[in-house]
Amino acid sequence: MGNKYISDLHLGHANIIPMGRPQFETIEKMNEYLISQWNDHVDVNDEVWICGDFSYRSGLDVGHYLKQMKGKKHLIIGNHDIKWMKNCRLSEYFESVSHMEVIKDGKKTITLCHYPLMEWSGSRYAKYSLDGTSWLIHGHLHNSRTSNAYYYIRDYLPCALNCGVDVNDFHPVDFDELLENNDRFYGRSGSYRLK
Repeated sequence: MGNKYISDLHLGHANIIPMGRPQFETIEKMNEYLISQWNDHVDVNDEVWICGDFSYRSGLDVGHYLKQMKGKKHLIIGNHDIKWMKNCRLSEYFESVSHMEVIKDGKKTITLCHYPLMEWSGSRYAKYSLDGTSWLIHGHLHNSRTSNAYYYIRDYLPCALNCGVDVNDFHPVDFDELLENNDRFYGRSGSYRLK
């Protein structure tokens, strides 16, 4: 039992394949793989924080996906969630739904938002002391290395972590795996952080 983080699944979104997921032949195969990976890495009592863009332009009701996926789900609303949310009984599938949350994961204080932020609660101290007590977990960027946000986060915000599936092996991850995947994605050694 613990916290897991994920974003930008884009379940049902056929155009996501030519836009950045060419390893999937069809949207059905992508959906099936994402749900299988989810269930292989999530226990029924895990708190799964979905930082937005769970589904987009799906021909299926979003409940079709949600009822197959283990864990206690929390939705942080992303830019592609608004339309499907109108046709979903959210309380049937989610423990909470919000635009932003601040949670504790062990001793760490974590701000969860779909969008990468320049500042969040405690970030001024975290980015200077690098003590690892205040973090931002976000999505939205997928695995883009061409956006201004990528360079800014890489160079100035080591306590901002991208939980997008494209950076995290297509499954929800715990904090340690998220940190490791982001260090690899941004080309960091991890030695910049105090233990």
